[in-house]
Amino acid sequence: MVAIVKILVIEDEPEIRRFLRASLVTHGYRLAEAESGEDGLRQISRQPPDLVLLDLGLPGMDGLEVIRQLREWSRVPIIIISARGRDADKVDALDAGADDYLTKPFSVSELLARMRVALRHARGNGEPEEPVFEQDSLRVDLARRQVFVAGNEVHLTPIEYRILTTLIRSHGKVLTHRQLLKEVWGPDSVFETQYLRVYMTHLRRKIEPEPARPRLLLTEPGIGYRLAAHA
Repeated sequence: MVAIVKILVIEDEPEIRRFLRASLVTHGYRLAEAESGEDGLRQISRQPPDLVLLDLGLPGMDGLEVIRQLREWSRVPIIIISARGRDADKVDALDAGADDYLTKPFSVSELLARMRVALRHARGNGEPEEPVFEQDSLRVDLARRQVFVAGNEVHLTPIEYRILTTLIRSHGKVLTHRQLLKEVWGPDSVFETQYLRVYMTHLRRKIEPEPARPRLLLTEPGIGYRLAAHA
């Protein structure tokens, strides 16, 4: 028995949603729909789809921010469907973590081909989705962007949260100072290691039982940092 592939369409234009619904259901896909980025992220955290079709020009949270937040905890394939056709828009979306980009208007046959490629790559990846990270007393709900230590919610600054989630994505592996700076602050800040030391100190004070003797956020002297692997 062939499993039915679930597609989530995050698009605020009813006409586009109707077009996609008619086109994709006819080809055997199951569709869920969201009119905003916030609703799309909620749906993904509750019932992860096999693929996301995402518009960039959404009300409230725009498509780029949806990609960034989703990529903090999920590798679900994302295909952008947007009226924005500039190269800069495509580069921004792909750099943020989208898998492909289609400019409106597009043909159904091209969309289906791009979807097949993205789904094929995702199946080859084989990494399980895990929206909640837990280790020792630390619990991070990546879908809801909440951090708990020993059951109590801890409030992190946006920079502290990005450092933590970057380390979570590679937990057990060493990330160099340059890698962390590029991921958190951008490519123009790769030499600002003092920023990283200051924020790492603040982060340890919030999530380590003994900040002076860290068990989670470990320093690799002269190289970078790593989040300790599960025991």
